[in-house]
Amino acid sequence: MVSDNGIVIVGGGLAAVRTAEELRREEYAGPVTIVSDETRLPYDRPPLTKEVLRGDRDDTTLEPPEFYATHDISLRLGCGARSVDTTAQTVTLADGSVLGYAQLVIATGLVPRRIPSFGDLGGVRVVRSFDDSLALRSDAAAASRAVVVGAGFIGCEAAASLRKLGVDVVLVEPQPTPLASVLGEQIGELVTRLHRANGVDVRTGVGVAEVRGTGRVETVVLSDGTELAADVVVLGVGSRPATEWLEDTGVELDGVDRGVLCDATGRTSAPNVWAVGDVAFWRGRDGHQVRVEHWSNVVTQVRVMVPTMLGKESLHDVAVPSYFWSDQYDVKIQCLGEPEATDTVHLVEDDGHKFLAYYERNGVLAGVVGAGRPGKVMGVRAKIAAGAPISELLAP
Repeated sequence: MVSDNGIVIVGGGLAAVRTAEELRREEYAGPVTIVSDETRLPYDRPPLTKEVLRGDRDDTTLEPPEFYATHDISLRLGCGARSVDTTAQTVTLADGSVLGYAQLVIATGLVPRRIPSFGDLGGVRVVRSFDDSLALRSDAAAASRAVVVGAGFIGCEAAASLRKLGVDVVLVEPQPTPLASVLGEQIGELVTRLHRANGVDVRTGVGVAEVRGTGRVETVVLSDGTELAADVVVLGVGSRPATEWLEDTGVELDGVDRGVLCDATGRTSAPNVWAVGDVAFWRGRDGHQVRVEHWSNVVTQVRVMVPTMLGKESLHDVAVPSYFWSDQYDVKIQCLGEPEATDTVHLVEDDGHKFLAYYERNGVLAGVVGAGRPGKVMGVRAKIAAGAPISELLAP
């Protein structure tokens, strides 16, 4: 028998919890069910490569058990969704049970990319789940040498945390600098400086050819032939949307990235199916589909999606300047707006450790990136939203 579960939310992170919370705030009184393949209560993921890996924090639970009881939110943990029938409006779970839904919210987030040729050697880690982070922390406790493959935000944060734990770290990145594809090479050089100042061996313009070991990783061979001894390897080579269970269901996916395609409110191509967070491509004001992998974006998306789902008018707008940050060593790197690697970068402050940079596109301020400059980063929020000419900020 298929039970009527009202609104079913598939996912076990921030997007799922905030959607459920917003439904109750908007006075939806029907059943709300969160389905997650993890056995833990929904938790926050950004600390996994930072406080959790370093051992400074052992709980990132978003809400305690009583929150779900108080708000009458059902949890189906340790039993993720395996398929959806958008005609019958049912979701089949891993244990074979079937949930009916009036509305379905896809909030499954991302899955780390792996390198198949690395095989199943012990000590080769990704960081997506809490258990991943604990396993890497355990490896680090017995390790003296680590190789981090990929110098995006995940790789950079993992490298910084491993150094804090006293592990010698080599950070390997095929691009010219860390974060080059996101923030450009000029700021990437400043990030390189930060890591080298903290003892990380940064190798750029080179990839990884293979890993070797007997049962457990022992050596990493770079594409230039260099061999690096390693007790642990961390893969930070990107992530992909967790949408395998949506293939051939009528929910339209992006042709390359396989994220869920949505309109400007989170509505998908299938009736009564919505998507939010890292897994979702939302249509922007310019008509382009954009998928944003940042914590703060989830909150604004939920405030737009939930009222729309309930037939109400949303008072919020996801087009405000987006914001994300990355903690590395003693510096918080903050990004506000939509900085792109191809923008003209104006480095307006740099004391050798902390910096502030404006990103110019078509003569206007597109974004700002700062390290250790929180007040100055947030101080230009209104100017980014207004599309202020860059000349206004650079005038003497």
